[in-house]
Amino acid sequence: MIRRQQRLRREYLFRKAVENQKRLVEERKQKIKDALENNTMIPTDLREGALSLNRVLELDDDGGEQVTSHEDDEYRWAGVEDPKIVVTTSRDPSSKLKQFAKEIKLIFPNSQRINRGNYEMKKLMEACRSNDVTDFIILHETRGKPDGMIISHLPFGPTAYFQLSNVVMRHDIPNISKMSEAYPHLIFNNFKSKLGQRVTNVLKHLFPVPKDDSKRIITFSNVEDFIVFRHHTHKKVDGEIELEECGPRFEMRLYQIKLGTLDQEDIAEIEWALKPYMQTAKKRKTLGDDSFD
Repeated sequence: MIRRQQRLRREYLFRKAVENQKRLVEERKQKIKDALENNTMIPTDLREGALSLNRVLELDDDGGEQVTSHEDDEYRWAGVEDPKIVVTTSRDPSSKLKQFAKEIKLIFPNSQRINRGNYEMKKLMEACRSNDVTDFIILHETRGKPDGMIISHLPFGPTAYFQLSNVVMRHDIPNISKMSEAYPHLIFNNFKSKLGQRVTNVLKHLFPVPKDDSKRIITFSNVEDFIVFRHHTHKKVDGEIELEECGPRFEMRLYQIKLGTLDQEDIAEIEWALKPYMQTAKKRKTLGDDSFD
């Protein structure tokens, strides 16, 4: 099993390297195409191979993308098979973190919660892979307050690291409604950039495809790079739609994405990392602004 996982990991990294090479060629071809269409000078670094690239450009099909993404490997079964999720905590969790883990487990259909105990991360990930688990979620805390969530997609990654803030449990919300077990409809608001679409992929593939008549709604709304999480059900009263909050509620802030799983932290490539103190705004990618693609 270990050798098979190592082989699959090597094949995935090889396909990703080939993808990067193809993407560079596509970017050069696009620059030449733009120069020809706008009747401008071809960039100096592209003039030597411009003729050969132009011949290939004439054969390209504009009906689809020319480069497949490594995300096609990561989520190749999305929508075909329901996700299978395991939720756990850091070691020696407080009672509040245990309660929060139970509520997170109720949010995701087809998920189960396990006690962390003294299990090593490598053993946990091996057990998840052998049982066809698609996503592994670990929750962290500081002084009894839940403040971190890590979502690791199996078997190749990615792993997304989120900071949690303003966590409110279900039992702390007045007039809370019952937790529905129906597959929820998802709302993603203001995830416009490539980074925003990447985060959308990580989050939406935690949920199976809902039925049309499902009355359960989960919302992820990006407000200045803080992802506001809300959970509701809806019903019709006197011809009007009313929302009832199910909880919990919290805010998430992405601070890192790695191209690997939790047991590969030392070797996984960092795809994106938060740099909040960067002076130049245009260099800092955000979730919702198209100009930071």
